Amino acid sequence: MTVVGYLVNAISLGALYALIAVSVGLVFGVLRQINLAQGEVITFGAYSLWLMRSLPTWLAIVLCFAVCIAASLLLQVAVFRPLRGASALTTLVATFGVSYGLEALWLIIFGPSGNTVSMLTSLNNTVVGGAVALRWITLVEIGAAVVLLGGLLLLLFRTSLGMRMRAVAEDLRAARLVGVRIGQVVTWAFVLSGASAAVVAVLATVQTPLVTPTFGLNLIIFALVGVVLGGLDHLGRATAGGFIVGFVNSLLGSILPEQELVFVTSLTFLFVVVVLVVRPAGLLAPRGADVERV
Repeated sequence: MTVVGYLVNAISLGALYALIAVSVGLVFGVLRQINLAQGEVITFGAYSLWLMRSLPTWLAIVLCFAVCIAASLLLQVAVFRPLRGASALTTLVATFGVSYGLEALWLIIFGPSGNTVSMLTSLNNTVVGGAVALRWITLVEIGAAVVLLGGLLLLLFRTSLGMRMRAVAEDLRAARLVGVRIGQVVTWAFVLSGASAAVVAVLATVQTPLVTPTFGLNLIIFALVGVVLGGLDHLGRATAGGFIVGFVNSLLGSILPEQELVFVTSLTFLFVVVVLVVRPAGLLAPRGADVERV
């Protein structure tokens, strides 16, 4: 594979992690609380695709969106609403417990060996052959990320809902004082987060068809690292951080010799640690910015 192929694949994986980072950043933006259970929403969506494998593809994808959005709203009602106003650390521990419990539930119901989602398999066909060797799914991931992130920007800066979400993210108490319905804004944040999780579930199962109980966990860990790398307090920087982590991880996996691929994850985390030692507020945060503590 040529350098162009390596770069496009890295951009593709970075785009996927950017979408996950968005789903985490949306909730953190309005509540200042991290949702570690977001990975299980992705896993739930991936398993729903397997369960509905006999249905037409378009219907299975629509139902996957419904499942992910419903799961996200259920998390909001069952976990985040009772803990609203609690410290970020409390919510972090609570969502970790939910994630751990759901992972055990997937293990009991679906077993440890995994289930293969045979959907949209044509996207794994090569679109550019030879030394470049690009698959359709690589281009689709980049295109989906551009469209969805562009749509989110329009929502945040061109609609009434976006204005209210930005107001809550800036100062929740002040937003409440001027009449913003906080509960409605939070609900919409979880709806968008669930929709983003569904997109990731569909794209990730095409690229990696085997769904295991840790399917979403493996994705969310890197995305959370990216969110912290970019800067927790700003959705755009958090999304860019997710992209950077995915890009670096993919690039390392492409350029390292096969016998050293086992070190890809360690090297990615080492890169993040070095950056945060130098820039504790995040790689993309302005110099002198306050560090968001959780």
